[in-house]
Amino acid sequence: MKRIKTAIVGASGYTGQELLRLLLVHPQVELVAATSRQEDGKPLSDVFPRFRKLPGAGLPFMMPDPDAIAATGAEAAFLALPHGVAAEIATALLARGLKVIDLSADFRLNDAAVYEEFYGHAHPAPALLDEAVYGLPEVRSDAIKAARLIASPGCYPTSILLPLIPLLQAGLLDPATIVANSMSGVSGAGRKADLSLLFCECNESARAYGIPKHRHLSEIEQELSLAAGEPVVITFIPHLIPVNAGIATTTTAKLRDGIEPARIGEALEEAYRDAAFVRLLGQGACADTKNVTRTNFIDIGWIHDARTGRIILSSAEDNLGKGAGSQAVQSFNLLFGLPETAGLQCA
Repeated sequence: MKRIKTAIVGASGYTGQELLRLLLVHPQVELVAATSRQEDGKPLSDVFPRFRKLPGAGLPFMMPDPDAIAATGAEAAFLALPHGVAAEIATALLARGLKVIDLSADFRLNDAAVYEEFYGHAHPAPALLDEAVYGLPEVRSDAIKAARLIASPGCYPTSILLPLIPLLQAGLLDPATIVANSMSGVSGAGRKADLSLLFCECNESARAYGIPKHRHLSEIEQELSLAAGEPVVITFIPHLIPVNAGIATTTTAKLRDGIEPARIGEALEEAYRDAAFVRLLGQGACADTKNVTRTNFIDIGWIHDARTGRIILSSAEDNLGKGAGSQAVQSFNLLFGLPETAGLQCA
């Protein structure tokens, strides 16, 4: 089978490293470009010794020049860049005929005004927002297959949306009562020098942050509103916990009047019985990050609290995997007509 020539733009961060880990061994991928301004000219294996002796690990990092990337023959590019930066190079690569899978927030929102509200500056490429497909494979597989520009979801949103979307589509929950509490490993903040992320600041400690209006709320509420068919506003409380990777999310909401709790399990099963990377744990089970780190799986459990009338949804994923790199590869597989699980069975 023909191997697809692929580029990673911004390959030296945590998400970029995860993409390298997956794509260097993907059976249908030929990695032809990996960019990093800081590591320009250095072989991948020198910067990340874990990749030594893997095929392609001698590829040198290059500068993120669109012409140079296109000259490699790349058909697709993953963008692991900060928001605001990704849009410019996405526009340039699309103009050069590449398909783009963007892991930043630049194309996740349908409304440029909402982007400006949550990200603090005008959208850098508003003309592309109508074209971009929100890349949640279990929800938008058909649109992903036909896309030219895929906006891969954020890590927190993935952990919240996948449990809730089928339940809102079925009209089982009162959207006004949704509260989501999430805990993320420190790698979710990116590979950067920041006092608040030093080992001694994070170890043996847990703290909430980004409240009451974390940036990911914008895409969470957008997608929940689409699922519910009405505007949805939720409370979202993210926390930083002293682990390298993993997200555990507990979401609660009240059942609508007259809905039997068993409908929750039925709706989840109907939505995900054929989903390769969603593992339903059933009623009474709580998801555990140790079972999903370094994989593309999301685990989902649920329980009915008869005392409060609330449903409690528990989910766990790897923030660098299903919440970032491996989910983007899952969309790549759909985009190029490959088996959805290609290169991800042991991700």
